[in-house]
Amino acid sequence: MTGNTVTRHYHNFLQVVHSYYQLTKPRIIPLLLITTVASMSIASEGKLDPILLLVTLAGGTFAAASAQTFNCVYDRDIDYEMERTRHRPLPSGRVQPNHALIFAIALACISFTLLTVFVNLLSALLAMSGILFYVGVYTHLLKRHTRLNIVIGGAAGAVPMLVGWAAVTGTLSWTAWLLFAIVFLWTPPHFWALALMISEDYAKVGVPMLPVVTDNITAARQIWVYTLMLVPATFLLIDPLQAVGTVYGCIAFIMGAIFFKKAWALLQDSQNKQSARSLFLYSILYMMLLCAAMVVDSLSITQNFTQAMMKLVNG
Repeated sequence: MTGNTVTRHYHNFLQVVHSYYQLTKPRIIPLLLITTVASMSIASEGKLDPILLLVTLAGGTFAAASAQTFNCVYDRDIDYEMERTRHRPLPSGRVQPNHALIFAIALACISFTLLTVFVNLLSALLAMSGILFYVGVYTHLLKRHTRLNIVIGGAAGAVPMLVGWAAVTGTLSWTAWLLFAIVFLWTPPHFWALALMISEDYAKVGVPMLPVVTDNITAARQIWVYTLMLVPATFLLIDPLQAVGTVYGCIAFIMGAIFFKKAWALLQDSQNKQSARSLFLYSILYMMLLCAAMVVDSLSITQNFTQAMMKLVNG
């Protein structure tokens, strides 16, 4: 075998690996992992076992990758029609559907095994429920049939909060469900902002996203309504649950105010795709920084500093 042949086979192998990697929609996964870290940090009160963290994140990564791969298999017909998704591995023919399906099943099995053996059964079952809900409920039942698709389907994206909490405690508390609710409420304004940007693509393939089946102003109003529910919900972690403290509260206030401003700007000019794009991109930053604030606030050093400052203020 000549050097050129070896090089060609090596490049072909890398292309195959890259194609399977693309099936998992890797840009989506980091945000899901950040929410898992935030939940684990609060549950452990900042005393998180690094091994437990790594194994849980690995299991969560495999679960999310499995769900996204199943989604690619199911949606390969409309992916071919949409300009944004036409070059994905399945519609472009770089991966065969049956191979992608085997890959998705293997990822799910690895996730369940990792979490069951090295974390606990509850976290494994929750991760599996996230896959099943995303594929069976959102992708199959809702996405192509109702404008409530992303409202109900958003529960799948909120499951990592529950997985993280269960990984640390082995149970689910009110705080865990509030964390779930925060992501659940965040999903519609986040996704509808994207839908406003690419509504023509969704209309072309008959996917009834809100801006397609109603109009831009209705979508902007719903984004505003969900923003009005989301931002106050983030403060329930402070009072009455007292799961976080001052650092989180300050960041949540500032980030929430900016979210209000961008959602209001979109409401005033719902035809402006730049406003929709600005809100969509900011919504990602918002969730990332909110989760980062949860992590920072859960650290013992932060809690001690906050307690010291409160004692100083109270004399």
